[in-house]
Amino acid sequence: MILGLVTAVAASACYGTGSVLQAVGSRRSAREEEAAKGATTGVTERGGPSLTSTAKAAVTWEFILGTVLDLIGFGLGALAARLLPLFLSQTIISANLVITAVLSIRMLGLRLKNLEWASIGVLCGALVLLATAAGPEGGHHVAMAVHWWLLAVSVVLIAGGSLIVRRLGSSGAIVAGLLSGLGFGALGIGVRILDGIQPFGLGQLASDPALYAILVGGLGGMYLHTVALQIGSVNGATAALVVGETVVPGAVGVLWLGDSSRAGLGWLAAAGFVLAVVSAVGVAYFGQDEVEEHGAQPKIPEPAHR
Repeated sequence: MILGLVTAVAASACYGTGSVLQAVGSRRSAREEEAAKGATTGVTERGGPSLTSTAKAAVTWEFILGTVLDLIGFGLGALAARLLPLFLSQTIISANLVITAVLSIRMLGLRLKNLEWASIGVLCGALVLLATAAGPEGGHHVAMAVHWWLLAVSVVLIAGGSLIVRRLGSSGAIVAGLLSGLGFGALGIGVRILDGIQPFGLGQLASDPALYAILVGGLGGMYLHTVALQIGSVNGATAALVVGETVVPGAVGVLWLGDSSRAGLGWLAAAGFVLAVVSAVGVAYFGQDEVEEHGAQPKIPEPAHR
């Protein structure tokens, strides 16, 4: 349990820092492109980012460093998903929202509203409730049909979600964040049920549909999160991601994988989970207000000249 908690917290720190770095890279790329070719370059007819602009954002040094941190976070989060109940591991990892919010003040020049700080405070309290109430993790084995279903749902979510977000354009940041969270949620479930880990078997691992659900959910989630960061509030997009990556995996873990709370503390776990989701929605809502008031591209502080 202790090792799982430590790895989940470390994954959260990596994801939170990575999100802000990716936002810095995405917005610096957009600013440079606008300055070079005009304000309408790099967007679709609906105001969303084009595939070209997203690709250019992904090769900035800030975005690359953020992606490296995401990959480290992925490895740590995968270990946490094997050691803790999903409703606990995914919620702790989702607390990267706190790190994202704090770092965005310095690195993105944002000012958080009192209601945003209150929501973040509630989220921290909810995590304490969950950690107190969580029992041992359940099993790792389910019917192979579940592995195939997970892969199919992941493909539909990422492919269909990408089309929906492109049609929504500049108003699709929260939807993109939510869909990216669902992709990361599928990743968490896939890691939990993946065959060929204990004992290790390369053939069994490579033939497991859950492995490819992990790849689809992880890579697709990263793409949709990048889009969300390009067109919306970093805090709002990340908060929407939090909802997607906690609710579904948490429910799957309890209903089908045998995750449970300590005896007599089921109500406390349920309260902590609900509070975590509600507080994340609050940050998403108030962060979206911030975008509407100040625009979708918060000012990025210029580097100091020596």
